[in-house]
Amino acid sequence: MKAHRKQKLILIFAGVAVLALALSFIGIAMRNQINLYYSPTDIANGLASPGQTFRAGGLVVDGSVSRDEETLFAQFTVTDGGNELVMQYIGILPDLFREGQGIVAQGSLNGDGVFVADEVFAKHDENYLPPEVAESLKASGHDAYQNYDSGDYE
Repeated sequence: MKAHRKQKLILIFAGVAVLALALSFIGIAMRNQINLYYSPTDIANGLASPGQTFRAGGLVVDGSVSRDEETLFAQFTVTDGGNELVMQYIGILPDLFREGQGIVAQGSLNGDGVFVADEVFAKHDENYLPPEVAESLKASGHDAYQNYDSGDYE
């Protein structure tokens, strides 16, 4: 092999190695920024780990909301039609939050399997259901998702 071909081949391999290293650093940095969505059924099946930050959601179960007005602590249950998930949140819930409503929350599971939310998002109009929640309901055979439309939520 001639010297200039060998030199070109070494440069190509070095370039590929640098590119692979850069992509791996980008992947590691982005891993902490990705918010996965899990339905109550996914969580019941063990797809989410305690302490892992992710989004979860569903329809707020009627009669499940309890609030402490002094500490702003709220506990409620959401369902995807197949399983239920208990959620806790400390803070002011969105104005549009209510029972029977589709919501998405961001937070993590504690050691008892309760989802502790850092943020709670509720729909903006009566026909909206977050796409993730609609897909969860559809997958579980719940027909409530058919009445919902896409849109923004807070």
